[in-house]
Amino acid sequence: MYQKILIPTDGSDLCWKAAQEGIRFAKANDAKVVAFHAIPTTSYMLFPESGPSDSIIDRFEKEADQRANLFVAKIIDHAQTAGIRAEAVCHKTDHVWKGIIETATAHSCDLIFMASHGRRGLANLLLGSETMKVLTHSSIAVLVYR
Repeated sequence: MYQKILIPTDGSDLCWKAAQEGIRFAKANDAKVVAFHAIPTTSYMLFPESGPSDSIIDRFEKEADQRANLFVAKIIDHAQTAGIRAEAVCHKTDHVWKGIIETATAHSCDLIFMASHGRRGLANLLLGSETMKVLTHSSIAVLVYR
């Protein structure tokens, strides 16, 4: 039914549980997995106006890249152990939901298998949910793990 499944992660426990279920689902469908993590591009803007030194920005970006690689490697390892073909993609983006959809499209995924993140109250009202944004904007099928 599905041939290539994008599994996004932010490194949280909920995303890990969703990834495990996504891998089981991929195995049942004999599908390939694309593990994905969005690396923030504007986090350096959290520093004061005087700006951080280039070495601080470089260190921040290097640590973000290392975290991203660890997050997707965990999914890749689990998929390969299950006998599933898998690849990893880390994408720098200001908008996680756009990065998910763009990566799924670029890699010809026919399903996005993602966790439901439960922001509640004011945070949900102001920020919305990345999952909801993917559901709203994606023309690719989305399966939400809860």
